[in-house]
Amino acid sequence: MDTLSYKTVSANKATVNKEWIIVDADSKVLGRLASEVAKVIRGKNKPGFTPNVDCGDNVIIINADKIRLTGKKWTDKVYVSHTGYPGGQRSATPKELMAKSSRILVERAVRGMLPKGRLGRAIFKNLYVYEGAEHPHEAQQPKEIKF
Repeated sequence: MDTLSYKTVSANKATVNKEWIIVDADSKVLGRLASEVAKVIRGKNKPGFTPNVDCGDNVIIINADKIRLTGKKWTDKVYVSHTGYPGGQRSATPKELMAKSSRILVERAVRGMLPKGRLGRAIFKNLYVYEGAEHPHEAQQPKEIKF
């Protein structure tokens, strides 16, 4: 048996092949879309996945303003954050966040599914969310994928 053929290949910053992918969020359920996008951004869909390296693709999400939530989540779900000051607890429903910007909803859902720490913050920079169907990344020639 040739033992040299059984080498584990670990990716690094120089050997990673990053691509651009576009996803249409029109009438997609938020959590289901976010979990699939998180896998692609992290690189878990690639055979050469390495957990300690940013080996995922750049993902563009368009039509974020047409995202869906199931059940009564528009009014019953509550996002809680804290400013860090005494009495600084803030809460908002998805309907309130959508009134500000639908990008916030999608970004927050994907960010919660990424690793916490330095690598997670670096991976999150590979996500680009746009409310309409237009995006400024035509030069990267993104491939469209459907989930």
